[in-house]
Amino acid sequence: MLNNKSILITGGTGSFGKAFVKTILARYPDVNRLVIFSRDELKQFEMAQKFPETQYAALRYFIGDVRDAARLHRAMEGIDVVIHAAALKQVPAAEYNPFECIKTNVLGAQNVIEACLDSKVKHVVALSTDKAAAPINLYGATKLCSDKLFTAANNIKGSRDLRFSVVRYGNVMGSRGSVIPFFLERRKTGTLPITDPAMTRFNISLQDGVDMVLWAIHNAQGGEIFVPKIPSYRITDVAMAIGPECQHPVIGIRPGEKIHEEMITECDSFNTVDLDKYFSILPAAGAHTVASYCAARGGKPVPPGFSYDSGSNPNFLTVEQLRNLIAQHVENTEGLDA
Repeated sequence: MLNNKSILITGGTGSFGKAFVKTILARYPDVNRLVIFSRDELKQFEMAQKFPETQYAALRYFIGDVRDAARLHRAMEGIDVVIHAAALKQVPAAEYNPFECIKTNVLGAQNVIEACLDSKVKHVVALSTDKAAAPINLYGATKLCSDKLFTAANNIKGSRDLRFSVVRYGNVMGSRGSVIPFFLERRKTGTLPITDPAMTRFNISLQDGVDMVLWAIHNAQGGEIFVPKIPSYRITDVAMAIGPECQHPVIGIRPGEKIHEEMITECDSFNTVDLDKYFSILPAAGAHTVASYCAARGGKPVPPGFSYDSGSNPNFLTVEQLRNLIAQHVENTEGLDA
């Protein structure tokens, strides 16, 4: 489907962006253009060493910020598919610099939407987070706003052949700033600090996240928030997988953190469809009812009151499974026995 198409990814130099680019180049050798849109010239330079334009003729490195609407409009020329991965996502930084987070995650999202509406883009998939469900921190609140903007954008597309959808998933294993690389780095000190022994999180690999976005491009009707069925882990099990010989002092949760992360709340259950591998949360004021969507997609409604959180998830990773997954999917794991 993506051969001979032009694709733009915002935040393209991040962990997801690099995995996405690697996958597209491998699976779609005849992709027309693959535009890496991001604001950090050093990260673009470093990425270009791995994916040089001289070797990959479709690649373009485009300096720009999603806060800059005019630059986005220029970047969208001739683009068929947009993946919106740009965001400020560090919870403490967002709490300390709230409007900076809002300018990127909310106003930047609207800039992306308007640029897509003003061009000939056909498919838009925005990346979300489990923190956007019943948010208790500013980062989650901004991503919830972003989700609402993208799903509602389908209401104003008019006669355009254009579909906006959202992909929402949990912590990406090994992504920058996440607990696993933090623990791997801290292991050498002999101490792995635990926020709360009861804490759980969802887990997804980078590749599974990329595959889900590609699935959404092919299958979205427009307006959905797609949620994957993925395992959870206990933070204590991650510590045991990485540093069983280390001390594990309990330091308390940070401001804006939850003990368990949610991806589907009870209030979402009335608009949620089970699609086997994924859930689909439909917009309350969208073009599809649950019944019509199930008829078109072959899914089934979830029971009223259904919710999906990392604590009550029936699928938990064991310490051994975590150790094997970390060895497979995370860089700099020297000394970690798989």
